[in-house]
Amino acid sequence: MSDASGSKRASADSPAGRPIAVRDLPGAPSRPLRWEPDWQGGVEWRGGGRPFSRWLGEVARPRRRIPRFEYKEDEAMERPFNAAQLRRLLSYVGPYRRLVIWALTATLIGAGSQLAIPYIMDLAVNQALLPRNLGVLDRLSLEALVLYLVYWFCSRVRIQLMARVGQGVLRDLRHALYENVQDLSLDFFDGRPAGKILVRITSDVNRLNQLFTGGIVNTLSNGITVIGIVVVMLLMAWKLALLCFITIPGMILLSTKMRRRIRSAWQLVRRKISNINAHLNEALQGIRVTQAFAQEEENRLFFGEMNFDALESWLGAVRWSSLFRPLVELTGAVGTFIIFLVGAEQLRAGIISIGLLVAFTQYVSQFWNPISQLGDTYNTLLQAMASSERIFQYLDYRPAVVQRAGARELPRIEGRVVFEDVVFAYGGPPPAPDESRPAERGRSRRDNALRGVSFTAEPGQTVALVGHTGAGKTSIINLVARFYDVTGGRVMIDGRDIRDVTVPSLRSQIGMVLQETFIFAGTVRDNIRYGRLDATDEEVEAAARSVHAHDFIAHLPQGYETEVHERGSRLSVGQRQLLSFARALLADPRILILDEATSSIDTQTELLIQEALARLLKGRTAFVVAHRLSTIRGADQIIVLDHGRVLETGTHAELLAAGGAYAQLLRAQFRFMEQDSAD
Repeated sequence: MSDASGSKRASADSPAGRPIAVRDLPGAPSRPLRWEPDWQGGVEWRGGGRPFSRWLGEVARPRRRIPRFEYKEDEAMERPFNAAQLRRLLSYVGPYRRLVIWALTATLIGAGSQLAIPYIMDLAVNQALLPRNLGVLDRLSLEALVLYLVYWFCSRVRIQLMARVGQGVLRDLRHALYENVQDLSLDFFDGRPAGKILVRITSDVNRLNQLFTGGIVNTLSNGITVIGIVVVMLLMAWKLALLCFITIPGMILLSTKMRRRIRSAWQLVRRKISNINAHLNEALQGIRVTQAFAQEEENRLFFGEMNFDALESWLGAVRWSSLFRPLVELTGAVGTFIIFLVGAEQLRAGIISIGLLVAFTQYVSQFWNPISQLGDTYNTLLQAMASSERIFQYLDYRPAVVQRAGARELPRIEGRVVFEDVVFAYGGPPPAPDESRPAERGRSRRDNALRGVSFTAEPGQTVALVGHTGAGKTSIINLVARFYDVTGGRVMIDGRDIRDVTVPSLRSQIGMVLQETFIFAGTVRDNIRYGRLDATDEEVEAAARSVHAHDFIAHLPQGYETEVHERGSRLSVGQRQLLSFARALLADPRILILDEATSSIDTQTELLIQEALARLLKGRTAFVVAHRLSTIRGADQIIVLDHGRVLETGTHAELLAAGGAYAQLLRAQFRFMEQDSAD
């Protein structure tokens, strides 16, 4: 329904605070909206005569927060300005020092030509205009034109060179961040939304662009210009120059007091933008769940609040930053007023000439312009420092899983895996390199995902891990691949503590098929070949045939060359799992880990895969996690876990005869299947 003005109204049953278009909100006048900052740092609706910030707070701002959406990782960084951090940031310019030197050379030449122009004007007034000497005027005009052309050419060269420097530095920073994040342990990603990590690598790095492309050389250029102007003004009329400079101390004092507020304001903006990106990433990844549960309205509500918070923080930062340039301009206006007031008296007294006063006025104008630009650069520097703190925080983050000094390459293994009294807690401290690695008996047992787990998997054995959710099954396979380090005890492979070997040499001999399969954007062939990049097309297809994936691949539009898009959106869940099977088998691992790998495959396909796995797992140690106990009957060893402890181990027949926890789980599952069949 529309109101008389033609603007849509929010329906009566719409939730308060839904972030819809401004024209759709109650109380919004039909006149066009004009955004202008008010004196309180908000936004005023000039067209309607009512403060927009107050109206927006009443109507447009969401009223409630959704408990499940919380992003608390980005803490405030309220440290003082760090010169060492700035030096570290500028160290990335090192590889481009030759370009910077050329840019500085162009800057010096340009600054010199700019300083000479007012002097030419002094000569033009005194030697050409007053005596009406047109020949001298023509010569001086030509000299001034040449100086302007030199200044223009040097400025163009400087901008182009520094653009190359700036983009090169940003590329290096992004690459360094990406490399470091790639090497971090899984505990780093456990508590951080992917959107926040993306912000550090992309948005925060891009915030440094203005500093590197113009800020560095412009600062030097403006500094040289200011020093040159001061020297020239003092040489021309030192008393007049000192009167002009009398306003500078007050400006410096005020700007110093503003520095902390400006820096804190831009830090807040970066955190708000980081939260928005984290939520956007989560919302896009979970769009199917959102639509399935009809939670679009809740997502809109929360995003509206986050968006409003970002707007408020940005307006606050702009409010403080925008005070600096007017402050410089006001100081310059006062200085110019002093020049005209005192200069007129000196002119009447014959102390200075008209040409000198004209040139002096030009120098004063040129003096305050670079000062104002230095203020803008200072704001840029504060924004860059807020982002650089976040960048260096990730660059300085070290993985929890690290190679010990003297770690050796793990040779081709037989596959004997031994857990010796293993204790593990997520977030728990790893043992020190020199300790004897006993189980940490003193740790709180409530925090431990594994509590004194011991077992041996012989080469070529298939070991099934069974237990309720949270029993510790996934923790065991994470420790085998050394995604985490044990809190106590040790994990041995072929008699070697896995902490004493290099991580790549260990993981290169382990293949994994996880419950949540990940398919990369690209072709089917590329996704399978990801298990071993040097595999031939024939080997890729052989791996696909072994897990019975070849048939469905052959029916795709372009077969193995079919683009599957990000996360395999064009494939079914079962097809994605078959591709992950082929990927793992192509890697020819000595240890194979299957974590609920057949949970989304129909029974007929599972029978085919079981037949293939029986042949392919021969000679390999395998760890299988499965809730469907029917899939692990043929395992050589079944380990039953409960709350991080091993309850019993044995074969299917042995555990069934014992009548313990495994038998109870099996009977409960069969009862459920019979009931389901009856229904």
